[in-house]
Amino acid sequence: MGRVTRSQHTDLPSTLGLPIALVLVLVLAGLAFGLPLLDRAVPAQRAIPAGAPYEVGAGVTIVPPPGATLDVTGTRPGDDRGSALFRIGPVRYAVAVQPFDGDLTAAAVRLRQRITGTRGYQVTGTQLAVSTAGGLAGVQGGYTAGDRGGRYAVFVVHGLTIEVTVIGGDLDLDGTLPAIDASTRTLRYEGRR
Repeated sequence: MGRVTRSQHTDLPSTLGLPIALVLVLVLAGLAFGLPLLDRAVPAQRAIPAGAPYEVGAGVTIVPPPGATLDVTGTRPGDDRGSALFRIGPVRYAVAVQPFDGDLTAAAVRLRQRITGTRGYQVTGTQLAVSTAGGLAGVQGGYTAGDRGGRYAVFVVHGLTIEVTVIGGDLDLDGTLPAIDASTRTLRYEGRR
């Protein structure tokens, strides 16, 4: 058995441990500081092709309004559910699809409760029947949130609920509602569930 001298035992720079530890620290520092910088550098809004159907999820598609951008922070497509968040200037236009085993009345009540469950939001006016070009029947209504106005619509098809919510400043909303209404009429269920 060989002897280890005191200089060999305390000679840390010549061991592999120190360089590996330094590389590990540099990699972790790069991740800790580099990833947040990269996240801030990538824009949340993406351009989408005009006039092309966008798949929200669960076989549901919609043609976004002209000039809309896709906000990836609120967009989650999926096989049995999904959501898409579009922005038209400062107006927020969201479509969500999820499994649902109730009827249209229950879906509308659930959506209105979720809207009014948000502090400062209240449903206004009466609820009206609405339908899409593809034959989906639903209901729509309005809501307010302080100085902002909103609109909601809900549809039920083949065990799914499709919820549409729109919110924006009153002046911005007035200018975009015709395009949003036209977009909502393009909702389709393709039956790929």
